[in-house]
Amino acid sequence: MFCMKRLLFIMILGITLLSLNSCGGVYSIASGKADVAEISFVDEDVYGISVIVDDNSYQLKTVKDKVYRRDRKIRKTVENTISLAPGQHQIIVTNEEGVRIYEYKIFISANEHKIIKL
Repeated sequence: MFCMKRLLFIMILGITLLSLNSCGGVYSIASGKADVAEISFVDEDVYGISVIVDDNSYQLKTVKDKVYRRDRKIRKTVENTISLAPGQHQIIVTNEEGVRIYEYKIFISANEHKIIKL
């Protein structure tokens, strides 16, 4: 009899401690890659360019390409990077004098930053 009371007390104490030790609730977290792609243009000097992407026009500046650091990360700013939807895009680049210096159809995937050498 004494053993049954002790066993029952230990079981109730264990259940109580387990219920008090729980964290609280259910949390849901959604994560993944953003559905955005980016392009930047590099050249030997910094100068202004006009970029037409699928009939949308942008005014940008090139990023100076450093030969000794080809694998460097480019600091993305509003002046040198265009954010696009992933997929195929027609790109036309003209310099400040209006001369077409780049025209190509590119494919860019989600969360990719494509660097185009002019």
